[in-house]
Amino acid sequence: MDINNIWKSFLEKMQDSLTPVLYDMWFSETKLIELNQEFAKVLVPMPLHKKHLKENYIELIEKTFSDVTGSIFKFEFVTEDDLNDDNIIDIDEIGVPGNAIFQSNLDPKYTFESFIPGTSNKFAKAAALAVAEQPGSMYNPLFIYGKSGLGKTHLMHAIGNYIKDNSRKKVLYVTTDTFVNDFLKIYRKNESDTNFETIDDFKNKYRNVDVLMIDDIQYLEIAQKTQQEFFNTFNDLYTNNKQIIIASDRSPDDLKKLEERLRTRFVWGLIVDILPPDYQLRMDIIDKKIDSNNLNTFFPQDVKEYIANNCTTDIRKLEGAITRIIAYSTIMNGSDITLDLAMDALKDYIGVKLIAKNKIEQVQNVIANNYNIKAEDLRSKKKSNDIAIPRQIGMYICRVYLKESLPKIGAEFGGKDHTTVMHAVNKIKAEIEKNDQLSVEINKIIKQLPWINQ
Repeated sequence: MDINNIWKSFLEKMQDSLTPVLYDMWFSETKLIELNQEFAKVLVPMPLHKKHLKENYIELIEKTFSDVTGSIFKFEFVTEDDLNDDNIIDIDEIGVPGNAIFQSNLDPKYTFESFIPGTSNKFAKAAALAVAEQPGSMYNPLFIYGKSGLGKTHLMHAIGNYIKDNSRKKVLYVTTDTFVNDFLKIYRKNESDTNFETIDDFKNKYRNVDVLMIDDIQYLEIAQKTQQEFFNTFNDLYTNNKQIIIASDRSPDDLKKLEERLRTRFVWGLIVDILPPDYQLRMDIIDKKIDSNNLNTFFPQDVKEYIANNCTTDIRKLEGAITRIIAYSTIMNGSDITLDLAMDALKDYIGVKLIAKNKIEQVQNVIANNYNIKAEDLRSKKKSNDIAIPRQIGMYICRVYLKESLPKIGAEFGGKDHTTVMHAVNKIKAEIEKNDQLSVEINKIIKQLPWINQ
């Protein structure tokens, strides 16, 4: 019995039964790894998949698999970590359990389909989609945090749009600023010298919903009186199994000026963080942005790589760089977009931080982005393979392309002595001779350092 063909047939049927976004998130990366007379063991990408598939798709999975095999099986979902540790995670321990006139404040352009996933945000997207499918029952509250420009607001709108498109639930998205301002209106009395009507309006807006999404909750720290009302609103919604979704630039533990009882409630559900995009995700976002503007033929690869290497902190900066280059090209009488033009267009936009740093540090940053590690790791004394090999590649580039001295390279890479550096350089040279893939990887890194051949 070929389990690969069985699972392929199963996935084809599941693809016909689900929307593309649901199939891609929950099934596209699954694999049947074991099948006996009673159990089917399926490998899934994350612990979150185990919980979600068991709680939301198990009946469909069992029926579809039975249609394919002609037999009935029980399912076990495992991750790579489970297999490596031989220790199954308890999935029940992960997290705690429309109206056309109603103004949801949702932006229809932000959907799960338009959210580009990568290593830094894939778990956040999966958690958001799980909440969108089962609001109020999966992870409540859902707390998303990360620095500005990483996609928190996009995910919140995507959740809201999905719920609106697939149910009749009331969804409200507001910023903390809006919540505070609405609350302050209660103190402004009407002509009858009462504010009962305003209080009713406020409660009806924020408590008569199925899903409440509050963005930038960190700004509630400076609104002490409003914290009490938000506490009451939170309790009312939570008690009635209404979904609460909160976004912040910091984790709940770091919101020190919020009342303890609020921070405690924020951790009742699931907390997910979004990290800055790694190099591959930045390239995917750039390609998507350029493709959406039909500019593929006008943006050379070295320009894309230059943007990805210099705009590393957030997605908005990437998009802004592309817009700036296009505008600069237009102003220059429609000049072709070249690396020189891009560098000129972005010289004030990206600042002088790369010029100010020494070139060895720039090499380290590029290598860190490509291998999804921290530049600090390359400068540390860590010896694990995921750090050691990129470190040796960095030493090789600094020696062969930058012509830096062995002692200086050693000092910049964790205080290694010159013999260790020479060993690393020779090892990479020898490996390049027999490993074409390594040669391709190093060339890719070199292209991201446009000054290296100047």
